[in-house]
Amino acid sequence: MERCIPTKEATPISRPISETSDLDQQPASGGHPSHGILLIGHGTRDQRGTDEFFELGDRLANYLAGQSIVQPCLLEFQSPTIDEGWRRLLDAGAERITVSPLLLFAAGHAKSDIPDAVEAVARRTQTLDRIAGYSRPISRQPHMIDLVRERLIESIESVSDGEAGNASIATAVVMVGRGSLDPCASSDMRLLTEVTVRGRLKQSHRSSIADLHAIDADGLRTTFYAMAQPRLPDTLDQIAASGRFGRVIVQPHLLFSGRLYDAIERQTKEVATKFSEIEFVISRYLGPDAKVAAAIAERIDSLQSENVGE
Repeated sequence: MERCIPTKEATPISRPISETSDLDQQPASGGHPSHGILLIGHGTRDQRGTDEFFELGDRLANYLAGQSIVQPCLLEFQSPTIDEGWRRLLDAGAERITVSPLLLFAAGHAKSDIPDAVEAVARRTQTLDRIAGYSRPISRQPHMIDLVRERLIESIESVSDGEAGNASIATAVVMVGRGSLDPCASSDMRLLTEVTVRGRLKQSHRSSIADLHAIDADGLRTTFYAMAQPRLPDTLDQIAASGRFGRVIVQPHLLFSGRLYDAIERQTKEVATKFSEIEFVISRYLGPDAKVAAAIAERIDSLQSENVGE
């Protein structure tokens, strides 16, 4: 059995993103960069998600302007492919290329599919020596934790504004991952749930979201859409049937919109029709947010720092 050892998350480097700032405002250094970033998305047949992926690619390119050439590409379903993206970086003059998989957790795509595809085109173009390395999935990078918390707090506050002075409604939080056959990816999703909801908030250093909104141990669940257990409909049925909660917040841990988000929304509404006395709230997905771009940039920076220290 493969052991799942939690990885140490990097401390943010000195490129802070304020709540109101945009990556377009990051300073650019002069000169033509010879370092390329191959940003690899999973790919989707849904055009909305594809457009959001390229929007994120633009954010990252603006953030790294003057330092690196950013080329977005997709593992499947859409163009440019990994082969096309690699060749575009070569044509743009990239002498070293860092491969940056846009993945929430490390599973089959990060461990085999993406390296195999990259090394295949590098062999065909006789440029294996230009692979500078593979940055880690963004998983629990600090900017990502901040963004997940933002989405959750946004949902909690949107339905609790009118409860001042009244007894708060007992609330359960269900975080939904895509699901993977890789047990380490599933474990990482569960750990993200705990860190997000039970970890101390930066602004208080004492309280967590669980403390501030009275979310008890039985009211915090991690579930999955596919390939891992438990599945979302079963989790929602179990929580609703317990009779302990008047509200259930479902937070899809997804980067972009598309069929998967729509399916999670549909499954949640199906359970809601069976338990009409309970309020079900579906959070927004993460989206092409500035914090996602910052998380990617810092994963790349961490990899470069490791290479320099070798």
